[in-house]
Amino acid sequence: MNLPFQGTKPKIHESVFVAAGAQIIGDVEIAEGSSIWYNTVVRGDVHHIRIGKNTNIQDLSVVHVAANKYPTYIGNDVTVGHKALVHACKVGDRCLIGMGAIIMDGAEIGDDSIVAAGSLVIEGKKFPAGSLIMGSPAKVVREIRDNERAWISESASNYSELAKQHMSS
Repeated sequence: MNLPFQGTKPKIHESVFVAAGAQIIGDVEIAEGSSIWYNTVVRGDVHHIRIGKNTNIQDLSVVHVAANKYPTYIGNDVTVGHKALVHACKVGDRCLIGMGAIIMDGAEIGDDSIVAAGSLVIEGKKFPAGSLIMGSPAKVVREIRDNERAWISESASNYSELAKQHMSS
């Protein structure tokens, strides 16, 4: 369901898969090839949300913003795992945000990074590109490896293909 908020409607590219039960509200833009999965909420009511190309936001996730302070930006070729909370932050291109991870206000995840499942990225924390980030509070454990970098791209590509299958069902 796509809902306007105070006269602003979501702008969703025609190729985006929006699953049943997903709610996209207000000042949200989603680029081509992306997917918003079952019972996910993307709420751009008090600031804006921008989601790049070929990005997937998986089931039961929440993407929100901070009033008059922080929007949310999620780059291209990003996988946001099931039940993640991405709140008023920036996630670079080609990132994987693990299941149940929480990213708080003002945080920044550099390109080509992995935030491990269940990790808590605290407010304002900034991580460089190519980081494996984990823990509560999250910290850089090491740089990601070439096989992990490939896995991030593969995940985004697999979800783009899966979304096409869901759209044609």
